[in-house]
Amino acid sequence: MKPLPLPKQKNLRADCAWVIYQILEQGKSSRDCLERVQRRHNARDNAWLQEMSLGVMRKLPVLQYWLRTLLDRPLKGNKKVIEHLIMLGLYQLAFSRVSKHAAVGETVAAASYLGGTGLKGLVNAVLRNFQREELIDKAIDDPIINSGMPKWLYKAIESAYQDGADTIRQSTNEMAPIWLRVNTQQIGRDEFATLLTQADIEFSLSEFHPDGVILKSREDITALPGFDKGFFAVQDGAAQLAARYLDPQDGERILDCCAAPGGKTGHIAERAPKLSYCLALDADEKRLQRVHENMTRLKHTVDIKQGDATNPSQWWDGIPFDRILLDAPCSATGVIRRHPDIRWLRKSSDIDNLAALQREILEALWTTLKPGGTMLYATCSILPKENKEQIRRFVAETDDATLVPLIKTETSENPGRQILPGEQQMDGFYYARLVKSSGESV
Repeated sequence: MKPLPLPKQKNLRADCAWVIYQILEQGKSSRDCLERVQRRHNARDNAWLQEMSLGVMRKLPVLQYWLRTLLDRPLKGNKKVIEHLIMLGLYQLAFSRVSKHAAVGETVAAASYLGGTGLKGLVNAVLRNFQREELIDKAIDDPIINSGMPKWLYKAIESAYQDGADTIRQSTNEMAPIWLRVNTQQIGRDEFATLLTQADIEFSLSEFHPDGVILKSREDITALPGFDKGFFAVQDGAAQLAARYLDPQDGERILDCCAAPGGKTGHIAERAPKLSYCLALDADEKRLQRVHENMTRLKHTVDIKQGDATNPSQWWDGIPFDRILLDAPCSATGVIRRHPDIRWLRKSSDIDNLAALQREILEALWTTLKPGGTMLYATCSILPKENKEQIRRFVAETDDATLVPLIKTETSENPGRQILPGEQQMDGFYYARLVKSSGESV
């Protein structure tokens, strides 16, 4: 599908349809697309843009089913974006608090901003027929459509989790809560909680996360108490376990690999403020800018480098690391509830490619770990091929690698801790801890 320019004049629904088009037809991430259109709108409209565009991603299969039912033939070429506008209209009518009048009238009007003035009648007819035929009340006898997932992912979860698959898929479609991690080098959690209370912001504390705070409603993060002072970072509870499982100690050399945007790097620095050296490494120069920004705000000093993790000779000084956090590139299937576009950006073939890259990085970084050192392998995936199968194979084929369990239920055949979406309000995540034999020299 050819590129579609952003509408010259801003319009809330036209801009939202453009975002949906960019994700589904151009393979762009929602974060990049939303950032571009949100520069044109105020905070309230930006929240609407995010809610609607990501909502369409969650309900896409059923919206497409309704569209095929109501549309005589697919639209092609530069008219294709009107299909995305219609799906936005259907989402408003079926799943949002938008008034029926606005959902139809404003969506029809938006067609003009997308070059579809001559298609306004079609948009109106489709949305009116949807209401008239009461399609929302008619059951769809297809579990894959009802799951809100692509067929490959539906089957992958079914294969991996059998009886628990439905629960996982349901949790994946729920809205994720906002977690904060208190920067204990700047303020204690209880003191920060007091600031939230004084600001009339509702929250809960997690008994499993000593630095964690869970907000009970969506908030403007930059307006929260202490944002400019670096009192906290936004970080899901599952990601907050990384620094705890890595267990950095003062005086050690630490590598945080694939570190952007720097949440785990910051937590490592907070748990061990007197590290000998901490390197935040990432291949993406643009994303490393976020690491710089976050470390500055949180008042942490670490070394930040761009580099290819599969080729340490590019960036390693030859001095072995005491501990390595490898937050490996992955399918991100554990964080779909937070980034619902991921399910449509990933393909089944991506999983084998990602698993091969993970293995390559594992082997390369292992050479930079000192004898007796610890590597914590992490992904935000729920697929075994990227997680326990990856670690099981690596341990079996690496003579100086030993699995050190994080939880009691770990075995050599079932290594690591797999966190599933919604577990203790966390995202899906995987961790495995490996120790290098002290008899091996680097």
